[in-house]
Amino acid sequence: MHEPIGRYLRLPGPRRFIGDLVHFAHRIPSAPVSRTIHIAELIEPRSRHGARPSWACVFMKAYAMVGAEHAPLRRSLLEFPWPRVYEHPWMNCALAIERTYQGEDGVFVGLFRAPEQQSLTQLQQAVDWYKNESVEKVGFYRMALRFSRVPLPIRRLLWWGTLNISGFKRCKRFGTFGLSSYGSLGAEQVHPISPLTTTLTYGPIDPKTGQVVVKLIYDHRVLDGAYIARRLRDIETALTGPILAELRADRSAAGPARSAGPPSHVEPRSSNPLSRGQGSVSRAQ
Repeated sequence: MHEPIGRYLRLPGPRRFIGDLVHFAHRIPSAPVSRTIHIAELIEPRSRHGARPSWACVFMKAYAMVGAEHAPLRRSLLEFPWPRVYEHPWMNCALAIERTYQGEDGVFVGLFRAPEQQSLTQLQQAVDWYKNESVEKVGFYRMALRFSRVPLPIRRLLWWGTLNISGFKRCKRFGTFGLSSYGSLGAEQVHPISPLTTTLTYGPIDPKTGQVVVKLIYDHRVLDGAYIARRLRDIETALTGPILAELRADRSAAGPARSAGPPSHVEPRSSNPLSRGQGSVSRAQ
């Protein structure tokens, strides 16, 4: 009996990008710390806000505010030419955003410079741009896809160099922390991996109680579990304090119309994760 034969498919650009990221993420001795946070007070003000910021924006800004106050969250371990720690002056978020490219779903990375210095409306405008603009018109996406065509040994060498030689370039091109969540899909990540010092994730938010499990995955070479546990408490304080106050004070704010170009606080120039962009990985919801 004749057996049908399958087909071989070439790895698309987004899969090669994620493959490189996972390759270096596996080298990080990371560990997760979780905390159940109560954010019931935020649900109604967020829904009534003119821009209705996604929970990704809300958690991004809250964690960035904590990082602005606690310098160790802005640190990265570099290995060349000798092991040392670099401390960035502000937080840069790498948000993983799912997009369809050439008929297939893939994960792209949107970079957000100093989220703690931006309003929730500005952050939501940037998320909308990353989610809705043509993939070919987003400089970071375009350059990442172009770079994914480079032969594997050269790609891996350049990734390694960016992660280990210059702390400033590492944080500018990959971010100081990652953000990834499947909460809007009713799922929770157990232990997301990333080459960054910390990655923030959260599960589904209970609409009645406002409870949500928030996790910080951290590089144990740079930080310790007890320190991360205290920062999770600070994230809850930021959410129920200044973030809640902003949502209540800015209810009538409407997100500005999307422009043809990128928001200035996201991508001032065409950027390449391994040459001259800014940035780093989550699914906005």
